[in-house]
Amino acid sequence: MYCFTCEMSKLKVYYDLISQPARAILLLLKINRIPYEGCPVSLQKGEHLREEYLKINPFHRIPTIDDDGFKLMESIAIMRYICQTRNIDDPWYPKDPKLRARVDEYLEWQHIDIRGNTMNYLMNKFILPSVTGELPPEKQILSYEKNLDKSFDYMENIWLQNGKKKYLTGDKITFADILGVCEANTTRIAGYDPRKNRPNLANWMDRMRDELNPHYDEVHTKINAIYERFKGVPPVKRS
Repeated sequence: MYCFTCEMSKLKVYYDLISQPARAILLLLKINRIPYEGCPVSLQKGEHLREEYLKINPFHRIPTIDDDGFKLMESIAIMRYICQTRNIDDPWYPKDPKLRARVDEYLEWQHIDIRGNTMNYLMNKFILPSVTGELPPEKQILSYEKNLDKSFDYMENIWLQNGKKKYLTGDKITFADILGVCEANTTRIAGYDPRKNRPNLANWMDRMRDELNPHYDEVHTKINAIYERFKGVPPVKRS
């Protein structure tokens, strides 16, 4: 585990670019030009399980921040904390109580819905097969895929209101959109394209990349490399 210093800063961010919420936090910081010290932690190498990292995050998860000795572990709490301590408000985390409540509403939904469904699909369709060399039963994969279909349909039909809304929580971009697009852009490594038959979701994802670049492409280099290597096909044993 190594740290690189972007600027002199008391804020350390422990991350792996394979992690959707870690990418979202880095995007928020980069877009708003917030100084931080980036500390890569390789999940593949098991660096998150090492004793030195467990002292930082006893749940051995990514991401984590250390703000001059104050450690925080959950991504949504981290993003709220960054907005509140670095004076990032409109439009990312609005001051207006009703607009902020809309952002929080999406964040609560993402945590209990699409986040879990995305991870179940990725874990069983790509991550575990990459380790074991074998796919789970097709029926199990189809079940995870069905749940993922439902989640992305909710994004298309409810959060984006079939194109009536430009962003997930209204007519202005917020950090809910950053979290959402980082989640949506990951499933393709396991062969699932959330854009398929969802034109409004596809337009929103394109819009997000355009508006967040060049930082968007920077934080997605690892995901893009994995996709280019495997093209959505998990590395399993072939008969």
